[in-house]
Amino acid sequence: MTEIEKKLPMSIKYLTDDLKNEFAGKKTQNGFTIDDVVRSGVENSDSSIGAYAADAESYQLFAPLFDKIIEEYHGYPKDGIHTSDLSTDKLLMDNLDPTDDIINSTRIRVGRNLASYAFAAAISLDDRQSVEKEVISALNDLTGELQGTYYSLEDMDEKTRLKLVADHFLFKKGDRFLESAGVNRDWPRGRGIFCTDNKRFLVWINEEDHLRIISMQNGGDILMVFKRLMNAINTLEKKLQFAYSGHLGNLSSCPTNLGTAMRASVHIKLPKLSKTPSFKDLCNDLKLSIRGIHGEHSESEGGVYDISNKQRLGVSENDVVYVLYNGIKRLIGEEAKL
Repeated sequence: MTEIEKKLPMSIKYLTDDLKNEFAGKKTQNGFTIDDVVRSGVENSDSSIGAYAADAESYQLFAPLFDKIIEEYHGYPKDGIHTSDLSTDKLLMDNLDPTDDIINSTRIRVGRNLASYAFAAAISLDDRQSVEKEVISALNDLTGELQGTYYSLEDMDEKTRLKLVADHFLFKKGDRFLESAGVNRDWPRGRGIFCTDNKRFLVWINEEDHLRIISMQNGGDILMVFKRLMNAINTLEKKLQFAYSGHLGNLSSCPTNLGTAMRASVHIKLPKLSKTPSFKDLCNDLKLSIRGIHGEHSESEGGVYDISNKQRLGVSENDVVYVLYNGIKRLIGEEAKL
């Protein structure tokens, strides 16, 4: 493979002429063709993946392409079996920063899609609004610390919207990659946010996936954040049927979010360690990803980084949170040595 080919979006790199011929004339039940799947990669040559699924069927009908993308991104074989574990009763984790001196905040989120609807790239406006209604109905039955209020983007005043976005609670209209994939259609109709008064539990409805379920709070109590999220998921699963595969786990629009569809992260101050040549390699060895505090492709501010799990597919939710916990514990120790 040439250096130029290595830099292409995975969707373009792996879509050979033979595969194009194999996929010719094939459509999912929601009308998605191979051209629709790879459109984002075709229109955005700087995309890393460049492929979006329209529905659960996409991962079966176009498996020869998705399998190669999934294997490169996740290191996961085409005959792999995914494991899920939403239990919390056996987890043993201390608060890594009880004085809140090092860890600013902890956030764990998952993506979910309802099994009976097309995903964001192919869903109709009517179905998107039906998803919104079904999810709101399930969310309104939540009690205790999960009880909250739903705010429609369509009805939200601009001042409130900008404040929620600035505070990292609310999603914005998708970027050019999602625009090419068709995810931004009919914006902002059928979209909104459910949140508790203290903003420790939030659900985004009809962003890149039907639901982004988020548990977050200040400080480094990873176990508390995880327990809240697992409680919410277990409760919602009694009312909502999510798209799931024994091979790929929870199914999402983007193949990067398959499996647990879970991103567990902390905003942590590492002003000394981050300046060492070994910082990135250490995080890589610990199976952790590094971002700036404003998300992917952003820079650090004041030595604060967003550190999260890398692996999502082929591991359980418990595995993910332990990787984060043990990795952050090691990073705190290394920072202290300096």
